[in-house]
Amino acid sequence: MAAAGGEGGRRRGRAGPGPPPPPLLLLLLGMALCPPASALGDEFSPGQWAAAGAAGSAAKGRRYLLYDVNPPEGFNLRRDVYIRVASLLKTLLKTEDWVLVLPPWGRLYHWQSPDIHQVRIPWSEFFDLPSLNKNIPAIEYEQFIAESGGPFIEQVYVLQSYAEGWKEGTWEEKIDERPCIDQLLYSKDKHEYYRGWFWGYEETRGLKVSCLSVQGSASVMAPVLLKNTSARSVMLDRAENLLHDHYGGKDYWDTRRSMVFARHLRVVGDEFRIKYLNSTDGSDKTSYYEDWTKMKVKLGTALGGPYLGVHLRRRDFVWGHREDVPSLKGAAKKIRSLMKIHKLERVFVATDAVVEEFEELKRLLPEMVRFEPTWEDLELYKDGGIAIIDQWICAHARYFIGTSVSTFSFRIHEEREILGLDPKTTYNRFCGDKEKNCEQPTHWKIAYR
Repeated sequence: MAAAGGEGGRRRGRAGPGPPPPPLLLLLLGMALCPPASALGDEFSPGQWAAAGAAGSAAKGRRYLLYDVNPPEGFNLRRDVYIRVASLLKTLLKTEDWVLVLPPWGRLYHWQSPDIHQVRIPWSEFFDLPSLNKNIPAIEYEQFIAESGGPFIEQVYVLQSYAEGWKEGTWEEKIDERPCIDQLLYSKDKHEYYRGWFWGYEETRGLKVSCLSVQGSASVMAPVLLKNTSARSVMLDRAENLLHDHYGGKDYWDTRRSMVFARHLRVVGDEFRIKYLNSTDGSDKTSYYEDWTKMKVKLGTALGGPYLGVHLRRRDFVWGHREDVPSLKGAAKKIRSLMKIHKLERVFVATDAVVEEFEELKRLLPEMVRFEPTWEDLELYKDGGIAIIDQWICAHARYFIGTSVSTFSFRIHEEREILGLDPKTTYNRFCGDKEKNCEQPTHWKIAYR
């Protein structure tokens, strides 16, 4: 599924008399002309390039926190990790001036649309940056390059569990520098700097890489960052190993509410609702405030559009022979039952079903509608953008039913909570055809204070 045009599409400009070279070009030219750090006799740092006149002037005193997540993890789990890291940043800001560098999107397992450029995608393609910055200071990676003086990260910490595992008994938060358990996904270049994935930015280098065994919430990292390293830029790789500081509390919900979808994606979803689902914010009582800090809706006051919203996860959930995933016939039967109970004539389905399964589902539910992007839509919005459009439409439904333990469904729960829909119409999931104990999702109530 999909987001907005590639690098070329974002950077077209009118022809004119030679603009100054871009900062990154200046930096690379400087690298070609200057001797390697080893010849200089000093430990290399981005600050040396800045001092030597390299592109970008670093914000004085500001430190940069970067992070990445285990490559197989999907879009919606990564959004959850952002909330954890944002909480850590808030802890750091109590002592020093820090800014979060947003990890560019790309190369995700579920983003399988062919012939679509899906690396180095900035957050602004999917989320509203001014909204994020009303919660914490956050910048795109390319702004970090310009500010810090080059594509260099002074310290990379690879987070891992403890080799001996967690011993039963009293829970203890702890962190220690330990030998790396798994083989590092970094290799040294001829200058002894570390190459890595770095979100598809091949020119990026890490200056130091070490492994930390961690057991605890995100802010357990704060003493390490404040006292154990003087690096101005620090990256936490495998940040999903950090737990939430305050899951479900005000801090959690402030960050979650700040993750406002990019306006262009919301507009596409709203136009689809109007055209195919007879759904508008006025009739649905789902008015949306552009400033999330002013949006505090009482649960149950929103009505939702006159349609059933469905998220039916297939592919890897089916391949894993999950007992809590229904057959297509089982899902269709449940959908028809809900439409009858809630007197709804329309159903919107978000699914990753393969073509053959989708055709079968369409045969079982001829009245179902789905957002089916053209190739141009995919090129423009990318798979991540199409996923957000699906979630936005499901979030506005009169009644929603999702898939067990799917983070895609979890994120829809949260959007509906923010919009003020009745929790009884939100926290529902399909049951497996032979599932005996079909426990429904937990209601995590939104917190404003």
